[in-house]
Amino acid sequence: MRIFKFLSVAVMAILPAAVYAQESGVMTGLADASGAQLRGLDKINGIASDIALKTGQSVTYGTLKVTLNECRYPSEDPSSNAFAHLTIFDNQTNKQAFSGWMIASSPALSALDNQRYDVWVIRCTNS
Repeated sequence: MRIFKFLSVAVMAILPAAVYAQESGVMTGLADASGAQLRGLDKINGIASDIALKTGQSVTYGTLKVTLNECRYPSEDPSSNAFAHLTIFDNQTNKQAFSGWMIASSPALSALDNQRYDVWVIRCTNS
């Protein structure tokens, strides 16, 4: 079980670079951003909300506590994609709901699994 967890962490650590290399055909490098723009959807009410976070910042979205650990983007084309490392804690169940990389161009690849809420990455920000 520990080996599986270690392998999962290792794969998620290199996933942003691997996905970018696969999509572009050439690995040109990733740059760190100071924040990220996320979008949340309350599936019961059908209300979508934008969530702006700085690196290291946490925000409450419904029953979720969303923390942005870091956001990276292709250094040669900042608007092309975003890779955000998030930790999402569900205050209602008192459990971690998600921890890992979310990729703007492939939101289903690594998604939050929550009955009520969806959260995904829109872009990295540097303001």
